[in-house]
Amino acid sequence: MTDFEISADHLRWSRVAIPAEHGGWSLTLEPVLLGLLVAPSLAGMALGIAALLSFVARTPLKLAAVDRRRGRRLPRTTLAERVAAGELIALTFALGVATMASAHPFWMPLAFAAPLVAVAFSYDVRSRSRRLLPELAGTIGIAAVAASIALAGGRPASIAYGLWVVAAARALATIPFVRLQLERAKRGTAAIALGLGAQAVAVLLAGAAWVTSLVSVWGMTAVAGLAAAHLIFLRRPVPRTAIIGAQQVVLGLSLVLVTGLGALAP
Repeated sequence: MTDFEISADHLRWSRVAIPAEHGGWSLTLEPVLLGLLVAPSLAGMALGIAALLSFVARTPLKLAAVDRRRGRRLPRTTLAERVAAGELIALTFALGVATMASAHPFWMPLAFAAPLVAVAFSYDVRSRSRRLLPELAGTIGIAAVAASIALAGGRPASIAYGLWVVAAARALATIPFVRLQLERAKRGTAAIALGLGAQAVAVLLAGAAWVTSLVSVWGMTAVAGLAAAHLIFLRRPVPRTAIIGAQQVVLGLSLVLVTGLGALAP
């Protein structure tokens, strides 16, 4: 096999197996880190691995489903089916480990999140996954792992669901903001009403959760700080795409640390 053939095979495999949504890695790992920071456990680690596998498996599942819906059978179709099968088997094993390792029930948040994930996948099948609704639904759905990890680690439901609320607010504030920044970078201008509204909704969600004691003042402050940073960025020239991504990684990790430490405070 020539170097060209090896490169072509590697490129084909990477397109099938590796998600193209770079920001999705961060938005998937942040709830995992948040849950493990608040309630570290073997079951929680297994749930985190399952969440990562579910994010990765979405790409080959989407490709296989799209090809099947269009009635075509391409070389990538078989590869996508095999990759998806392997990842789903690994995901099932991780969930099994979590179930055996945890003495506490943790399935309820995942059950609540299932319809959101189903909505996102329904758009995947129709090749419309780049729209705002499926991006929000999928990200908020997978963020439920923060609550499940906390429950598996023995934390009370109020704290567990509070973590999910913060992770959901993070998604609500971030995804419209990043889409707006990319549009500004491409066209030079964009209507910022959606970005402003998204920040307001995220803060209102965190505020409502704080009033009902689901979220500590630390968690609410973290969401408010995230929204404030986004508003500041919207008033400045749009940086390169890599800088936008780096900014979001820093903001996301900061939110995880502030919220997690707040949940651990007496």
